[in-house]
Amino acid sequence: MLKGFEKIIEERILNAQRRGEFDNLPGLGKPLELNDDISVAEDLKLAYKILKNAGFIPPEIELKKNIIETKELLSGMEDTLEKYKTMKKINFMIMKLNSMRKVSVNLEAHQEYEEKLMDRFSMEKG
Repeated sequence: MLKGFEKIIEERILNAQRRGEFDNLPGLGKPLELNDDISVAEDLKLAYKILKNAGFIPPEIELKKNIIETKELLSGMEDTLEKYKTMKKINFMIMKLNSMRKVSVNLEAHQEYEEKLMDRFSMEKG
């Protein structure tokens, strides 16, 4: 379910696609060249590159990896209490990740409970 700006953005993208505005763009059909360090502060790029070459990853990336792994564990859990504890852990990691990144609140990762609460409330009404 899309909300607010997401819905408007999605509509505009679809309209632009229909008008052919994405046809014949430079690099069409070629792999994207993604710059891994685009969100890293300029003064940290060299240090992160050295760490990466030595097999280490930035704390933000490691935390994201832990969040993904914990979400995968959550999907296989059946015990309600264990799920609750794991969801709290995920939310804490997301909050920590958001505090590490210096981005607008709109671009922060969302905590897990919002969707779960909506599902639960819709089940209770039905």
